[in-house]
Amino acid sequence: MSEPGAVGRRGEVHSGVDSEWRSIDLDRGDHGIRLDRVLLRHLHDQSGISRNRIQKWIDAGDVLINGQPAARPSWRVQRGDDVRIQIRRVAKRERPRAEPLDLDVLYEDDDLLAVNKPPGLIVHPSYKHASGTLINGLLERARTWPPGSMPALLGRLDKMTSGIVIVTKRPEIHAALQRAAAARRIDKDYLAIVVGKPSPPRGTINMALDRDPWDRRRVTVTDRGGQPSMTKYERLSSAGGFSLVRCRLITGRMHQIRVHLAAKGWPIAGDATYGGAAAKAFPRQALHASHVVMRQPRTGRELAIAAPLPDDMREFAVSKGLSL
Repeated sequence: MSEPGAVGRRGEVHSGVDSEWRSIDLDRGDHGIRLDRVLLRHLHDQSGISRNRIQKWIDAGDVLINGQPAARPSWRVQRGDDVRIQIRRVAKRERPRAEPLDLDVLYEDDDLLAVNKPPGLIVHPSYKHASGTLINGLLERARTWPPGSMPALLGRLDKMTSGIVIVTKRPEIHAALQRAAAARRIDKDYLAIVVGKPSPPRGTINMALDRDPWDRRRVTVTDRGGQPSMTKYERLSSAGGFSLVRCRLITGRMHQIRVHLAAKGWPIAGDATYGGAAAKAFPRQALHASHVVMRQPRTGRELAIAAPLPDDMREFAVSKGLSL
């Protein structure tokens, strides 16, 4: 059987992906062992197999335990479990095309740049959106960069989230910024318009997150396992049943701010996935990556980059009487 294409980490478009389901013949040595380790042991015949690759399959819902998607790589296999895995084989990779795109560049030097991504712009090409993405536009811009330069994103934003995206030009700069992010030496703040009035007015949300086992495109709060996740927030203003909130990511999990705020009872206006009734308040999730503070990896100079609130969020805030 075959699946539609997917996007590689560095932006490659998988134009064809073949897959097959394989049953794992468990034995006594597998009882009580982590699922990813069990699969690594039984899939040694697969070219390029690794725990990282297996964990990605689990996250994508390609591993079934007794007919249901495995909840997490650390799941302990039990005697009698029926374990099946969908092994995907990439048939072909194509580099995304360089395309002219009007980019709002907030900062640029010889090593990196910061782009203000508008809502609705997809970051990476995919089989459904092979063109017109941020990567396509960056590849066009990279034509003027020195030989050997290639755009790579430091994190990403959801399609309907606006704001700052950091782009590096060389692998060593990208690696340095990844280390800085892992060491929490990069501050990234977001502005969100939420339904309700966060109380207390400032605080820390510390809730572990995990993929929803019933829908792998969603993230859910969990009290068992999951990834430790922390968001600091501050209520800036409230009016008309809405609040303007500033959030700082301490960890950077998928959909973290959206899930954390919704779990506290303050869903982001317009969030169709986690907002419930709040989804009707605004045409998109009212979330904007507004500020980044970090050190330039090569020079050590502090960079403070700001992206103004986009017009749609500004107009919505003013209409609700929120102070900006």
